[in-house]
Amino acid sequence: LHVQGNIIFTPIILDIPLSCSFPNPCKELASHLGLDPSFTGLFVFDVGGKDWQFYDWSKVTTIATFGKYDPELLCFAHSKGVRLVLKGDVPIVDIVDPANRTAWINNKVTLAKKQFMDGINLDIEQEVNKTSPEYWALTALVKETTEAFHREIPGSQVSFDVAWSPNCIDNRCYDYAAIAESCDLVFVMSYDEQSQIWNECIARANAPVNQTLMGYDDYLKMKINPKKLVMGVPWYGYDYVCMELTQKNVCTIAKVPFRGAPCSDAAGRQIPYKTMMKQINSSMSGGLWDDVQLAPYYNYKDIKGNIHQVWYDDPHSISLKARYIKDRGLRGIGMWNGNLLDYSNDTVARQQSTDMWKALIPQEIPLVP
Repeated sequence: LHVQGNIIFTPIILDIPLSCSFPNPCKELASHLGLDPSFTGLFVFDVGGKDWQFYDWSKVTTIATFGKYDPELLCFAHSKGVRLVLKGDVPIVDIVDPANRTAWINNKVTLAKKQFMDGINLDIEQEVNKTSPEYWALTALVKETTEAFHREIPGSQVSFDVAWSPNCIDNRCYDYAAIAESCDLVFVMSYDEQSQIWNECIARANAPVNQTLMGYDDYLKMKINPKKLVMGVPWYGYDYVCMELTQKNVCTIAKVPFRGAPCSDAAGRQIPYKTMMKQINSSMSGGLWDDVQLAPYYNYKDIKGNIHQVWYDDPHSISLKARYIKDRGLRGIGMWNGNLLDYSNDTVARQQSTDMWKALIPQEIPLVP
């Protein structure tokens, strides 16, 4: 038995076979999904393991599996009326040829049908120039993938992951309006927003609130239907080594260029929320809050004497963004990724994880730092 907030999780014992080879052991459950592909709610990326047993299934509507295929997860998700979708990634240069594109799509449809899954999440984060053959091929891939999945798996869902802004972030100059029109939804990856730093090389928030919401404003200005947009939030942060730390907590970082920019968040390293929560109380500074970026951070010293600055998102910063969903009528919200919280029996960790799930629905948590 595992209690998380007001949610009680019991060890999952299924009365159905856990091998999803033909015939489908989840067929009866899957036939009752009845999910409207236009509804998302909470979109969760899962990278493997058994953490899914402790998710807040009262909120989840789609799980994108980026780890090893788990038939137990499939059957449990279907028992909850939740979709399980494939990951789809391919070098764009390989699908410029229409025949290659069709072969790739057919392969993914076959795999989804074999594993009794409910769609695909296209996670293609490659550089594309507006004048290139890849620009048109990518749009065609999304359109043709959606048509094939909808035809072969009725009620299936096709989603596409986009950068936090449509303004050629990381040289990803896609036809965002056409892509959004072609698929069921676009998942906006509102994180790694310091992948290109064009001014001072200093540590900043992974996903500053105002910058994040500006990205959605720009998508909406393109006349993209808000019901096509799912807000992505990070359940991880960045740990930077400070070349210098001023009295005002400005942390100068190493110059690591990325796709044309002189500096980037590649100067730091990604760390899970659960790791930061174990570290913050013993840090130099304790938890701090930036009133401009509306994000938490802290400073600590490592065993070699180097000073680090860590920026992350917590329930407060996430809830500030999540309010935008209701205000602008977006489709839903999700996170990268569901495995980054501490689902252990530790009382403090359990409450921290509960608060992060609640923050996705802003009225469920007080809007205070």
